[in-house]
Amino acid sequence: MMTTADMVLDERVTVTFDGAVAEVRLERADKHNALDARMFAAITAAADFVAERSDVRAVVLSGAGPSFCAGLDLRSFVPKIASGAFSNLEDRDRGDMNLFQHVSMAWRDLAPPVIAALHGSVFGGGLQIALGADVRISTPDAKLSIMETRWGLVPDMGGMVLLRSLVRADVLRELVYSARVLSGAEAQAVGLVTQVHADPRAEALRMAHAIAAQSPRAIKAAKRLLNAMNDQDRAGLLMLESTEQLALLGGPDLIEAMTANVQGRDPVYSEP
Repeated sequence: MMTTADMVLDERVTVTFDGAVAEVRLERADKHNALDARMFAAITAAADFVAERSDVRAVVLSGAGPSFCAGLDLRSFVPKIASGAFSNLEDRDRGDMNLFQHVSMAWRDLAPPVIAALHGSVFGGGLQIALGADVRISTPDAKLSIMETRWGLVPDMGGMVLLRSLVRADVLRELVYSARVLSGAEAQAVGLVTQVHADPRAEALRMAHAIAAQSPRAIKAAKRLLNAMNDQDRAGLLMLESTEQLALLGGPDLIEAMTANVQGRDPVYSEP
């Protein structure tokens, strides 16, 4: 049953809560959750909504129906492309991003960890959305592809930022150039997928609840450090480690963790 805290966004995306875990679910099942303009807007609204919730400690991204997301709904975008509707792609209307990049990067920028549950087709823009997650769990037989070159395009939804730390450089070039389709198991072997599981949504929710049980301040600090790894030099990253740790030392989560350990109980953390 929906609660007042849950949201339906343009009937394309739902956000539901189970304790400190939020599930963002793509709901355009009849179209394999393909991305049209309304879908982009709904996913962005979902990311913004979750970002405003300080009580969310982990997020699961999933897709209803036969696929997580089959990529761009090309039929809906061809007329827009022909009319020059995307001539403003270089505009930065979401910080250092455009709207299309935000749909993927928003999950990487979100304070709590995000776990994507993948099945069916995970193509092009759908894969880039999944790449924005911290962790990706896929069925072994899912189909994943960096598919943009098949349609005369390049990955431009944050793909280059998100892929650079996941896949070996020469393998990544081959995957981008060829638009080769990988199974979930093959995708795990090259680094696109973290785990394979028969029921990725159930496993993602289990993992999210396990993360939500940890110190929320430490988890968010760890994500900030992990996000900075590719952009900071050695000295900058070492300093950031010290800065984040200093903020945690003597803080409420550390005190609660130590107290709970002494008392032989599970810690109960306050919200940051």
